[in-house]
Amino acid sequence: MNHIPKEIGHEKHRDWASSQLAATCNVESSPFIDWFSGHLNFQIEHHLFPTMPRHNYHRIAPLVKALCAKHGLTYEVKPFLTALVDIVRSLKEVWQCLAESLPPGSEGGTQGSTTASSGRLRPPPPGPAIFPSTLLPP
Repeated sequence: MNHIPKEIGHEKHRDWASSQLAATCNVESSPFIDWFSGHLNFQIEHHLFPTMPRHNYHRIAPLVKALCAKHGLTYEVKPFLTALVDIVRSLKEVWQCLAESLPPGSEGGTQGSTTASSGRLRPPPPGPAIFPSTLLPP
C-alpha cells in the first residue's frame, strides 16, 4: 500500500520539496494501518526524509503538516479505502494500456494473450517482464 497514484503536472520551476508533496499523499494513520504498511502510510514524510527510520514518521508528520500550512502547500491524507481504490484503478489503467499495445490475436509469449472464448487478456506467465515500447518514455 505504498505510492498512491496521483495526477501531477510537470512544472519546470517547482522546487524539490513542492514536487515531493505534489507527487504523493499519506494514508490515514491507525495502529493497524501503521503496522500493515510498515509506517509507509506516511509517504509524504518518506519522500521528504527517505533515510529517516520509518517508525519516526508519525513524530515528524505534525511538523511537516504545519510547515505545509505555513507555506500554502497541500498536505494530502486519504482514507485507507480511498487509497486502495486509487491503487486498483491505477493498476487497471496500466493493464489496459498494456493490453491495447499488444498486437491483435497475440498468443503465448511473456506479453500475455487473449482467450478465444472471452477475448479477455490473460496475465502473462511467470518470467522476465517485457514492456511494450509504447509504454516507455520517448
